[in-house]
Amino acid sequence: MTRLSIRHRTVYHYREPVRLGPHRLMLRPRESRDVRLASIDLDVAPRAAVTWAQDVFGNAVATANFTVMTDSLWVESRVELDLSTEAWPVFDVSASAISYPFRYSDDEWTDLGALAALQHPDPAGRLCAWAREFVFSNPTDTLSLLKDLSAGVSQWISYQSREEEGTQTPLQTLDRGWGSCRDFAVLFAEAARSLGFGARIVSGYLFNPDGAGSGLSALGSTHAWAEAYVPGAGWITFDPTNRSVGGHNLIPVAVARDIAQIVPVAGSFTGPTDAFTGMTVEVTVTE
Repeated sequence: MTRLSIRHRTVYHYREPVRLGPHRLMLRPRESRDVRLASIDLDVAPRAAVTWAQDVFGNAVATANFTVMTDSLWVESRVELDLSTEAWPVFDVSASAISYPFRYSDDEWTDLGALAALQHPDPAGRLCAWAREFVFSNPTDTLSLLKDLSAGVSQWISYQSREEEGTQTPLQTLDRGWGSCRDFAVLFAEAARSLGFGARIVSGYLFNPDGAGSGLSALGSTHAWAEAYVPGAGWITFDPTNRSVGGHNLIPVAVARDIAQIVPVAGSFTGPTDAFTGMTVEVTVTE
């Protein structure tokens, strides 16, 4: 078990005072058998009324409501937690799903719902054809297929950090041949769905003490990855950016069907169109 401290600060700057609308904050890590939260402190300036709720995916969501005008917005969370995920997990896949293709049970199909449906247009079936290239036989080993698909994303796509908001569509990522971690995650999840798997996007933090990995700071960083649902094993973590399986160095904050649903800080302001001048994000994850 590893005790980690996470500090995540986001600061927005405005040319002149603006009126802030409600801001949605997704900064509280998801607790599980592998992640146990010890403490969380959330500071917001200017002063705000903060309420907490759970969304449809069970993520903890804070909403900050402001009453004063301001030329800056400052949000900082400080978290301490225990991470006990195994570095080399063994997945107890159900006998019915060891080989692909397999069929989810009726209840699983119903509960997976939109998580098993394609989220981006692919009228010519290009993404599906790309994903099918990783199916080397019929039947084939299910876990090996998903591992090959995850590794294939980083083989086909070059990592490139991108500060601006938004995510490329899977076809844009394939066409451009480069992307950020969130583009990698979206491509993997959509490719897995095209093969009939339920998949979801995860946002959170990467604990990276040795500084290894694609474009990642040794102090830690926000990160995005994906999970695929396999009967028996449940949700299995795949980080295509770093070709890893399992979440031994990943701290999940939120899961969703689409990555736009799990932005750490999201909100609006009322003021001149050129009022916003920039933002800074600082993240440290230390043992």
